[in-house]
Amino acid sequence: MNLLFLMTDQHRVDTLGCYGNPHVATPNLDRLAASGTRFDRFYTPTAICTPARASLLTGQAPFRHRLLANYERNVGYLEDLREDAFTFPEALKARGYRLGLIGKWHGGTHRNAASYGFDGPDLPGWHNPVDHPDYLAYLEERGLPPYRISDLIRGTTPNGNQGNLLAARLHQPEEATFEHYLATRAIEHMERYAADGRPFFLATHFFGPHLPYLLPDEYFDMYDPDLVELPPSIAETFEGKPPVQRNYSAHWTFDTIPIEVTRKLIAVYWGYVTLIDRQIGRILDRMDELGLTDRTAVFFTADHGEFTGAHRLHDKGPAMYEDIYRIPGIIRVPGQPAQVRNEFVTLTDCTATILELAGCDTAPAVDSRSLLPLVRGEHPEWPAELLAEFHGHHFPYPQRMIRDDRYKLIVNPESVNELYDLEADPYELSNRYTHPELAPVRRRLMRRLYDLLRERGDNFYHWMTPMYDIGALDYDPTLSSFEKEGSTA
Repeated sequence: MNLLFLMTDQHRVDTLGCYGNPHVATPNLDRLAASGTRFDRFYTPTAICTPARASLLTGQAPFRHRLLANYERNVGYLEDLREDAFTFPEALKARGYRLGLIGKWHGGTHRNAASYGFDGPDLPGWHNPVDHPDYLAYLEERGLPPYRISDLIRGTTPNGNQGNLLAARLHQPEEATFEHYLATRAIEHMERYAADGRPFFLATHFFGPHLPYLLPDEYFDMYDPDLVELPPSIAETFEGKPPVQRNYSAHWTFDTIPIEVTRKLIAVYWGYVTLIDRQIGRILDRMDELGLTDRTAVFFTADHGEFTGAHRLHDKGPAMYEDIYRIPGIIRVPGQPAQVRNEFVTLTDCTATILELAGCDTAPAVDSRSLLPLVRGEHPEWPAELLAEFHGHHFPYPQRMIRDDRYKLIVNPESVNELYDLEADPYELSNRYTHPELAPVRRRLMRRLYDLLRERGDNFYHWMTPMYDIGALDYDPTLSSFEKEGSTA
C-alpha cells in the first residue's frame, strides 16, 4: 500500500466545505472527504509546530519525545529528537518503502528530513523559504518573477512598534507561489516513485495557511470581507482567565486593528486555504492519472489550528481553545467506506495508522492508536476523553487539557485553571472553574486527568498535588492514587 500524506500548517477546521463552511471553495479536499473517512473530532496533541510534528514522527506525546518548542522561540528544551528515538520512517524503510517529504520540515535543527531517510529539498524553518536555491531555480527555469510583496497588514504593539506581519499582497502569479512549487515537486517525486514500482510514503507539507498570509491578487481578493461572520469569541473579555491570554492579545495587536481589517484578514486566510486546496487537487489528479489511486492511502490533516481573531488573538499560544486544538482529519483507504466518525482522535494516531498500513509493528508508537478499525467502519472500544498538552512558546508555560463530550478542563500551574461547558458555551467565553454547580464536574475531570497523566508517565501530575488545588483533587497523600473516592483509571 502506497501512502500519500498531505499536511497544512496552522489550519482552522472551519475553513473547509466538508466541515461546514458555506463560502470557502475547497472542492478537492471535499471530494477526498466524500470518498473517505472524515473525523469530526480530530485534535493536535499540542498546538505548536515542532512538538506536534515530532509526535507524528514518533507516535509519542510531546512530554515523552521531549521536543517541546519551536527552535526559533526555544525556551531551554531539546532541539532535536534523541538519536535512539523510534520514528515511523525507519520502520517503513525496513519494509522497502521509498520515502519522500516535500515542504516544511520544522522537526529539529541539526537533523533534517534526510536524516530520517526522506528524499526532497531541505526546507527548514517556519515560513516559506523564498530564498531557497531550489525554489529560485524553479522560478528561473520557468521564467517566473521573484517574490515581492506590498500592502502589508500589521498592528501596533504596546510599545508603539509595528506588530508582526499578518498578511500582504504577493506580486507573483499562482504558478510562482511557493505552494504551487511544492505541489510540482511532489508530483515529480510521485512520478519517479510510480516508475520505480516499490511502495512509497510521500508527504507534502505546505507552509500555509500559517500567517503571514502572502497571496497573489486572485486569492488576496477572492472572498468579499462582507461574507465573513466574525467569530463570536471576538467578544472575549478575558475575565476570570489566565492573564497571559490578555497579554498575548496585546502582543498580536488585535485591538489596534480596525474591525473591517480583521474581516479582510479572515477573507485573505480563506483565499490561502483555497490556493492550497487547488495544489492538493493537482497532486490528487496526477495520482489518478498515474493509476495509483486504488493502491494508495491518502491522509489530510494539519499540525494545529489558528486563531484569526478568535478570542481577540492571532497565531497560536498558551490558550487551549478549540480554535487551535481541533484540526481537520481525513483518511481515505482504498476499499473502505465513506463516512464521518465522531470519536476523539489525534494527529499522533496517524503514526500507528501509517505503520499498520505498511505492515509494520505499531507497538513502538506508544501513544498512538491505529485508526484503521474506525476507517473500516468498525466500532471498537475507544477512549471517551481527549488529552492535550503545551509547554511554551516564547517562554515556558506548562498546560494540560482533558475534554469529554461536554466539558473541557485546563490546568495552568502558573495561573488560574479553566473549565468550559462546551454545550452551553461552545465558544469558550466563560471560565466556570469556580462555579459551585460545576464542582462535581471539576473534581471528576481533575481526578481523571491526574490518573491518566500518572498512568502515561507524564510528571505534570506532580503539579496536581496538595501544593495547590487540594479541594479540586480531594487528594490524600497517604494513598497511591485517589483511592479515597475511587480512581477512574
